[in-house]
Amino acid sequence: MSATHATRAAEARETTEGTVYTVTGGDWDEITQAAADRADDEKIIVNMGPQHPSTHGVLRLILEIDGETVTEARAGIGYLHTGIEKNLEYRTWTQGTTFVTRMDYLTPFFNETAYCLGVEKLLGITDDIPDRASVIRVLLMELNRLSSHFVAIATGGMELGATTVMIYGFRDREHCLDVFELITGLRMNHAYVRPGGLAQDLPPGAIDALREFVKKMRKNLPEYDKLCTYNPVFRNRLKNVGYLDLAGCLALGATGPILRSAGLPHDLRKTDPYCGYETYDFEVPTTDTCDSFGRFLLRLEEMRQSLRIIEQCIERLEPGPVMVADKKIAWPAQLALGPDGLGNSLDHIKNIMGTSMEALIHHFKLVTEGFRVPAGQVYTAVESPKGELGVHMVSDGGTRPFRVHFRDPSFTNLQSMAAMCEGGMVADVIVAVASIDPVMGGVDR
Repeated sequence: MSATHATRAAEARETTEGTVYTVTGGDWDEITQAAADRADDEKIIVNMGPQHPSTHGVLRLILEIDGETVTEARAGIGYLHTGIEKNLEYRTWTQGTTFVTRMDYLTPFFNETAYCLGVEKLLGITDDIPDRASVIRVLLMELNRLSSHFVAIATGGMELGATTVMIYGFRDREHCLDVFELITGLRMNHAYVRPGGLAQDLPPGAIDALREFVKKMRKNLPEYDKLCTYNPVFRNRLKNVGYLDLAGCLALGATGPILRSAGLPHDLRKTDPYCGYETYDFEVPTTDTCDSFGRFLLRLEEMRQSLRIIEQCIERLEPGPVMVADKKIAWPAQLALGPDGLGNSLDHIKNIMGTSMEALIHHFKLVTEGFRVPAGQVYTAVESPKGELGVHMVSDGGTRPFRVHFRDPSFTNLQSMAAMCEGGMVADVIVAVASIDPVMGGVDR
């Protein structure tokens, strides 16, 4: 067959090791000429990351650009892989909370609550959780929603050059972390929510600190409207950037502010309530802009709604236990906040060591061996600041999980990056990724 009738193509694609040509036949001179012609165009491959100030962690973006236009965008992940899900198989059910709290390190209380709700469902004790424990869980999750959104707005503003927004955002996040430290003894990685309830009750002075916090946030939140919402430079930079309509969100499984910015008021706190959320009065904000500016507005309004829920939690805090009554599950029995952080209550240890040998043996076995969970599997989900955070866990009847897998919203939402960026300007990739607000600890797990 003559070269004229053969397929005369030298398709080229860019890889991390250079240009790879796929030759499917034809005259050699024509193939080399086609390759030379391709080399003359303006398409280039740009690596953003893995270490890049605009990628919200260790994320690599591989961009093919033609001039200033992104023609193809891909995400490279796995640089922050911690093996948390595998590690859970080698720890007791209670010890698992110390791992899951470290996944999405900006939303530790949501990770802990989703995990513990799953364990409690397998144990069949969901209805036995004390009301005070559920109220405090809701309180901490809404405080955590505030702190996460503050970081999203602060880092997003910083990446756009709006450094004042960054300063204000981290200033207000510090107030959230101060409350976390007061209640749990730590600023992050708390392991405060435990199967059956909480590690300990609120410390003295917590209610007054919470009231002062709400008062301060009511004063500070309007500053973001002045800085951003009504700032024409900020608005024009975010409008029509990172566009993803409702059909795209549903096809890609996007949830959270990305989905609600397309007009769908989907929020698990309303559609599939947990921890008594159906009894709280709050709204699910939406916009119909489908863009980065809409997601910014949503996060701002969600913070206002979170303050409403926090105020309701404060009024509902009736005295009572914060752990189930079943002593075969309620571990650790007593904790106290000491100068070096959260630990065993010395008074409790002295009591069980000095008065009851049975209590001492039980405490030892509960801490070292853990409780058994009936065989079965379950899926539970909570509405994290970034979307649906779900956990699928399997028990074989032992004291350790057989398998735990998290559906982290950052992982699922990140795949919408290509749809948002392709066809847009390379500078708009920064805006689109910031509006997704991914955290790579949750992506890689």
